[in-house]
Amino acid sequence: MNKKLLIVDDEAHIRMLIEQTLEDLEDEGVELLFAENGEQALAIIQEEKPNLVFLDVMMPKMNGMEVCQKVKKELKLEEVYIILLTAKGQEVDRQKGLDMGANKYMTKPFDPDEMLAIAEDILKN
Repeated sequence: MNKKLLIVDDEAHIRMLIEQTLEDLEDEGVELLFAENGEQALAIIQEEKPNLVFLDVMMPKMNGMEVCQKVKKELKLEEVYIILLTAKGQEVDRQKGLDMGANKYMTKPFDPDEMLAIAEDILKN
């Protein structure tokens, strides 16, 4: 498959939970990448051009909304599929995320089966 998936969250246990959820994708040739803050995420996105990014919204150094806006609006990396992950499930937050260029918005706690199904669907294209 030769695809790349970036997991971005400032909380190590959440990164680990997402990794465990998506580790079966590695058997299909998907490389899992990790970042613990927005600045690190942006650097990895610029260098690696992952196909899919699960991006936490509330993080230090640069939040997920800022990362998303830079990737989509400034760097014009439209091919990078970004899913914002957040505890904020209100419609106004969801709309702001989509306005920043996010392709999808998922609220925490997330359903691992749904997350895996979404990742498989996006990466098969």
